Amino acid sequence: MQKDIHPNYRPVVFKDMGGDFAFLTRSTIESNETIEWEDGNEYPLVKLEVTSATHPFYTGKQNIMDTTGKVERFNRRFGMMKGKKQ
Repeated sequence: MQKDIHPNYRPVVFKDMGGDFAFLTRSTIESNETIEWEDGNEYPLVKLEVTSATHPFYTGKQNIMDTTGKVERFNRRFGMMKGKKQ
């Protein structure tokens, strides 16, 4: 294996800015910010906008679209134009 060609693989804290959620994992991502973690050590910090803690799919707060109502409304609006010339 060649030396000095691989990125630095180290512990990094990823923090969800939308909620109070952060996790420590290993990564090669670069960051200029640091944070003191629960164990008292300082780690690089990467801020995220969406994680599993705030994403609607994982929290169960996603909006289910009413596709049948939209199709019926479309047919009512444009269905009468079937026999007419445009």
